[in-house]
Amino acid sequence: MRFWDSSAIVPLCVDEGASKAARDLLSADGSMIVWWGAPVECHSAFARLRREGALDEGGEDAARRVLAVLADAWTEILPGAEIRTICARLLLNHPLRAADSMQLAAALLWADKNPSGHPFICLDERLREAARREGFLPLPESL
Repeated sequence: MRFWDSSAIVPLCVDEGASKAARDLLSADGSMIVWWGAPVECHSAFARLRREGALDEGGEDAARRVLAVLADAWTEILPGAEIRTICARLLLNHPLRAADSMQLAAALLWADKNPSGHPFICLDERLREAARREGFLPLPESL
């Protein structure tokens, strides 16, 4: 099982430079653990790509369909008081945005607060570094 950040889920839904690496990681272990808010972040990314002209409406619709298929199979870490508590600590210790702290807090909860060696699939440099500092194994190994 591997924790997937939204930054790594988007390339599974939209063809981009990181898509092959993301698909290879999913093929190696199809069990996805994600934060409850990841679908919202993915929908935001799809809409941004459409506004920027990288996707047309059909492409955005296709990306949403792929996301729905993935979501039917993954396990979500739900929000709650413990996530908020972990987020507060993470924001004190790492230069993270609020949504990224929620992703990392969810991963920590999934790992029973013992992330040593647990895979954290992420394409965002800042979040990867925070995850690494917390003890996760960021994947892919290089960006």
